[in-house]
Amino acid sequence: MGFVSSLLGILGFVIGIPVGLLVGFFFFVYSKPDEVEDPEIKPLAELDNIPLYELLPEIPYWIKSPDFDRVDWLNKFLCDMWPYLDKAICSTIRNMAQPIFAEYIGMYKIQAIEFENLTLGTLPPTIHGIRVYETNEKELVMEPAMRWAGNPNTVLVIKLLSLQIGVQLVDLQIFATPRLTLKPLVPAFPCFGKIAVTLMEKPHIDFGVKVLGGDIMSIPGLYHFIQKSIQKYVASLYLWPLTFEIPILDDSTIAIKKPVGILRVKVVRAMKLLKKDLIGTSDPYVKLNLTGEKLSSKKTSIKKRNLNPEWNENFKLAVKEPQSQVLQLQVFDWDKVGRHDRLGQQLVPLKLLTPHETKEFTLDLLKHTNITDPKDKTQRGKIVVELTYVPFREDSYKFGTALSEKYSKKGSGINQSFNANEQTLSAPGLLSITVQGAEDVEGERHSNPYALVLFRGEKKKTKMIKKCHNPLWNEEFQFMLEEAPLQEKIHIEVISKRTGFSFRSSESLGHVEINLADVVHNGRINEKYHLINSKNGIIHVEIQWTTV
Repeated sequence: MGFVSSLLGILGFVIGIPVGLLVGFFFFVYSKPDEVEDPEIKPLAELDNIPLYELLPEIPYWIKSPDFDRVDWLNKFLCDMWPYLDKAICSTIRNMAQPIFAEYIGMYKIQAIEFENLTLGTLPPTIHGIRVYETNEKELVMEPAMRWAGNPNTVLVIKLLSLQIGVQLVDLQIFATPRLTLKPLVPAFPCFGKIAVTLMEKPHIDFGVKVLGGDIMSIPGLYHFIQKSIQKYVASLYLWPLTFEIPILDDSTIAIKKPVGILRVKVVRAMKLLKKDLIGTSDPYVKLNLTGEKLSSKKTSIKKRNLNPEWNENFKLAVKEPQSQVLQLQVFDWDKVGRHDRLGQQLVPLKLLTPHETKEFTLDLLKHTNITDPKDKTQRGKIVVELTYVPFREDSYKFGTALSEKYSKKGSGINQSFNANEQTLSAPGLLSITVQGAEDVEGERHSNPYALVLFRGEKKKTKMIKKCHNPLWNEEFQFMLEEAPLQEKIHIEVISKRTGFSFRSSESLGHVEINLADVVHNGRINEKYHLINSKNGIIHVEIQWTTV
């Protein structure tokens, strides 16, 4: 009896296993994916205490944190637009997936890969709050708290030989708080050049996958492995400080031209100039500037009653585009009364210069810049200049950070670091000062503010804005220096000037003095300063030091 029972058990095991596998195989192959149903929604009033406590983590950020703002209007917009966004996003996914699927056709006996169903469902993402950061840069930074518990119906069919294997994505959940940066802000629609996306923390991603009708995510250990793998992969691409940038405008539209070098100009002499005065002579001086610049022109001294003046005066001009900019030289006859007569002019393209090499030019003065003009036959004399183009150091923007780190070292390393950078500190450079604007400036009698920049006895001022307490100037001033201004300060004052009759023509609305050693050590600062002798006044200044 025992032998018969054992024999029947073995036969049942041997026959039952293949039959069970065969039946299960046909069941999985010919089964269809389940239709995704909308979740059941109940109002909070119908729930008891336990479900309510479980829902506490789901409370929107704008309730738990005052930094987040409520954006019901944005959620309403997403809800109304979701049917159209769903189709547009799915169409994009299909187009992007087609070339990827095509690479696998023919491999591993795969005949085709295609979407049988592709929809993101009827539930749109929800913005639980949005936080906006204020920065001194020309950018807009926001962090939307996004949660999406969707009901997608996505089925991918893989045709392998005569079999069709269906892979279904279900119960997708994504919780993330990305940081979106719109930068730089530009005066061209849509007013920002690109969108930079980064994740401040790892996102929560949860989903189910059914293969041949069975949920493979229920396999022990596989669910946590796949979830952690996806989080790690996404974090390696977009977790801060890594960013994903989406260009909006062309680079030529958003490019902000910054100085890349210095042009050293030595006005040596002029010869055989025209006679413009009644006594048969002239009082010449030279104006020089670079094309494409809004800065005022440089001027030499005036040589009275001299047709062959000797100047030997040196000037420095900031260069932004050495391949396209042109140096414009104009010789004028100074008159005490009336308009100054132009004796002649000439142009020198900077692309003719070799960096760090001084080149002398002897130029014929012309009436017009058009050399082929047949009317311009009068001999107007010559001018001799020496030009040297010195590009900025490639690491000049990083110099300040490295220098401050070296100052912080202890022991003999301080002297070594100081000696190593002594030559860099003594090198000439460009000090660029951009007065962005001011806030809450108010005069006792009038508020027509402008900013006055005072450095080394030289004064520069912005335009005046009438009847304004929060002026925006965004004007840049440049100072060419022979060495780093480590021990100097720059004085910036906001002044209101009357436009009509008043006993007091102008009054100070506040001032600030900025230590330039901080600028040298950091390379660049962009800060807002409280104005001295002002109740609530603030001025926004950007200063940059670049060495050659």
